[in-house]
Amino acid sequence: MSSRILTRRDFLGSTIAATGVWTAQPILGPPLVGAPAIITSQELRPAVPSGLQTGDVTDSRAIVWSRTDRPARMWVDWATNDRFEDERTVRGPAALEVGDYTAALGLHDLPSDEEIVYRVRFESLRHPGTWSAPEIGRFRTAPSLGASPVRPLRVVFTGDEVGQGWGIDVSRGGIRTFETMRNTEPDVFIHSGDIIYADQPLEPEVVLDDGTVWRNLMTDAKSKVAETLAEFRGNYAYNLLDENARRFNASVPMIAQWDDHEVMNNWFPGLRLDEDDRYTEKSVSLLAARATRALFDYVPLRQSPTDSERIYRSFSYGPLLEIFVVDLRS
Repeated sequence: MSSRILTRRDFLGSTIAATGVWTAQPILGPPLVGAPAIITSQELRPAVPSGLQTGDVTDSRAIVWSRTDRPARMWVDWATNDRFEDERTVRGPAALEVGDYTAALGLHDLPSDEEIVYRVRFESLRHPGTWSAPEIGRFRTAPSLGASPVRPLRVVFTGDEVGQGWGIDVSRGGIRTFETMRNTEPDVFIHSGDIIYADQPLEPEVVLDDGTVWRNLMTDAKSKVAETLAEFRGNYAYNLLDENARRFNASVPMIAQWDDHEVMNNWFPGLRLDEDDRYTEKSVSLLAARATRALFDYVPLRQSPTDSERIYRSFSYGPLLEIFVVDLRS
C-alpha cells in the first residue's frame, strides 16, 4: 500500500450482532497475511452480505456490527492508520441462527478524537480456519469532554427509511441520500427513527406522475406487513442491500432511536388489530416484542446493563455537542 495518507472519502471509495453486545480485551489473533497451504473452496467461506456498522461511539468506546450467512466467529482488527500498524485484534462473539447471524462487538480503550480503521472477518465454526473476505471500515471517536474545541463537528441526520412505498430502485442509483451525506465526511450520524417501515409493504412498480416507473427491489420480507421475527429482521436486511447505505455505514458512526413504523403506525402497548385484515397476529404488544428483538439484532445499540431493551440514552461529543436520544414508544 502507498504511504500516502488517505482521506476518509478516498479510503472508502477504494475499499468498498446476536442481540447482546460482546466486549472483550484485545488478544493475539490469527494472522491476516501469508499464503495458505490449501486453497479453500469459496462455498465454505462465510459471506458478509450486510456490510459493517458502528454505533454509540464515545471518546473511548464503540460498537462494531456485522452479519454473516452461517455459524461463524467474528474477529475485529483495529488501528489508527490505514496500514494497520500496531493493530489490535479482538475476538468477538459467535454469529448464530438465534441472532440471524448478526454479531456486535464492543471495543473499548480507544483513543479520543482519533480516526479508527477497523477490519471485520468471520471464521467458519463448521470449518475452523476458513475465513470470510475482510470488510474494512472506519470511524472517528468523539472528543473527550474536557478537550478544547479545536475543530468543528459535523452532524448529519435523517429518518423514515424505505417508507411510503419507496424502496431501492437500483436503476435510479438506490438510496442516494446516504452517498450525499457520506460526501460531507460527518463525525456522527443520527438516525431519528422509522429505520424500517414494517407496516408498509412494497409494490414491485410505482407509476410516477411523468409516466416513468419506479421499480422496487423486492424481497419476501418487504412483500407483506411484518409479523414474525424473521419478517421484522428481513426489513432491516432489506435496507442493507443498498450499496450507498453499506458504504455510508462503513464510514460514519450511527446513533439511532426508533419511532412507530419499526412496529406499525401510531402503535402503543396493548393495542389490538382486530379490524386490520392484513395482520393474522392481532396483539401489538407481541409484534412490538418481536420488533424490539429485530432492532437490537440489526442496529449497533449499546445495551444497558440494567435494561436490555432500553433505547433512551445520551452522548457527549466534547464541549460542543450533547446528544439526547428519547424513546416515545416504549
